Amino acid sequence: MTRWTGTLLLALVTGALLTGCAPDASEPTPTPSFSSDEEAFAAAEATYRAYVDALNQVDLSDPATFEPVYAWTTGDLNASDRTNYSRWHAEGYRILGDASILSLSPAPAGVSPGAAVSLATCYDVSGVDVLDASGASLVDESRPDVQSLEIQFVEDTETTTGLAIESIGPATGETPCSN
Repeated sequence: MTRWTGTLLLALVTGALLTGCAPDASEPTPTPSFSSDEEAFAAAEATYRAYVDALNQVDLSDPATFEPVYAWTTGDLNASDRTNYSRWHAEGYRILGDASILSLSPAPAGVSPGAAVSLATCYDVSGVDVLDASGASLVDESRPDVQSLEIQFVEDTETTTGLAIESIGPATGETPCSN
């Protein structure tokens, strides 16, 4: 496996795929379906927690376990998840351990155009390993155990929270992990 493929695998497994637009400096505003910023951020937090729970339940030998992950994503992130999980299943990869959310907060950069809300997270992947079919780890030794991520959400009537994850990428500026 090339270093690039290993990096891409790590990015998806840890929820750090780079998709979507860079955030602008505008202040977040609630979308029409949310009565306040607090309600929008609570829905985003519930969405991301459900997504991480779904990631932690993935068994690459059982494609049925991928569906809950797909249910919380949309757009390019959803397409990337579908492509990569299918390939990793076919190649016999295994995921060991769970990731966890250490903190969540409104993203300091605000909401990107088209996004309903944006969160920053401190995401702990120290207990996660990804193995190839021979049992060798695919995780780069330089992977940070705790990752600062920014998650962009859009409205989605198909989820119980009213939001879906459109993109996940590295956080910019001050992050929950900076402290």
